[in-house]
Amino acid sequence: MDDNLHSPQRRLIELRMEHADLDELIDRHLPTLTSDDLALRRLKKRRLLLRDQIARLEMALQPPEPA
Repeated sequence: MDDNLHSPQRRLIELRMEHADLDELIDRHLPTLTSDDLALRRLKKRRLLLRDQIARLEMALQPPEPA
């Protein structure tokens, strides 16, 4: 059971959920965040970092294609 808590598949799900939460936060609060450019840039940067982590993890989980 403890292995499931730290599995790559679970980590991928957690990253996707966090990315979706940031998407919603940015979209919902974009009009109010425009006055705080630094906060908006930080949120977008974090979202991009999550997207990159998700892509790397997905590539690591996919079996290599035969040559």
